[in-house]
Parts: sequence; C-alpha cells; structure tokens
Amino acid sequence: MKQIVLSLLLLLGALSAQADQLKLKELPIEYNTLTPEEEYVILRKGTEHPFGDNYAEFNAQGTGTYICRQCNAPLYSTDSKFDSHCGWPSFDDEIDGAVKRIADADGRRIEIVCNNCGGHLGHVFLGEGMTAKNTRHCVNYTSIKFIPSK
Repeated sequence: MKQIVLSLLLLLGALSAQADQLKLKELPIEYNTLTPEEEYVILRKGTEHPFGDNYAEFNAQGTGTYICRQCNAPLYSTDSKFDSHCGWPSFDDEIDGAVKRIADADGRRIEIVCNNCGGHLGHVFLGEGMTAKNTRHCVNYTSIKFIPSK
C-alpha cells in the first residue's frame, strides 16, 4: 500500500512538472499581414526610395506615436521627430527599449530593428550634429505606422 501511494505521488509530481513546462511555452506572436513592399523592407531589410509619397505625409503628421507596422509595438514619439532633409523619416530618440541596434556586417552602419519582432526599420547615424542629441534614426516609412494622439 505504501508503495502504491508513493508511486501515485511520483506520478502526480511528474504530471505537475509537465503541466508547468507547457504553461511556460509562449504562444506564437500574431503579426499584421504585410504587403509585398512591406515584406521587402521589414523582413528582407530593403530600403524604400527617398522622398516617396509617404515622406510628405510624415512631415505633415501631428502629435502621436509611430508603431511597428508588423507588430504594433510603439517605437517613436513625434516629440523626437525632425526633418533631416534626407528623404526618410528621422527621429533623434526612440521610446525606451523599443529599438535594437545591430552593427551591419561591413561595420560601416548600424541597423535598427524593432526590439519586439525584429522587423527592419532602417539605420542610426551618430555625430552628424543635426539635433542636440546628435543622433539620427533614418527610418523607412514603410516600417512604421502613425497613431495620432487622442
């Protein structure tokens, strides 16, 4: 009888451990459906043409937040937006923890990606003197989406 109780306790402990492991596994993240152009830029690290149709729209947008087009993570506030005249949206700061920097293979530039999903945003340039923060996030408009403040 003692051995049966001990066996049952061991079995329950093993089942409980398996259940805990199943709980720890994360569910897959669901991403937004991307157009072929968005896939090219965000997933294949492409670059859109400078001064595209979206560039004028970017400069005209009011107060709000720019989110990742693939996963909706907040990336940039309009407080950090500026016109660098480079043809792509520019920001001198990101929302804390939102953007990851990765050195390009050639070591010449620093790629920026969404820290949540890894989607390609563009590149960051330091030391250009365009703002007091001396930083320019050069972002593909295709990689971001504007959410106006309410």
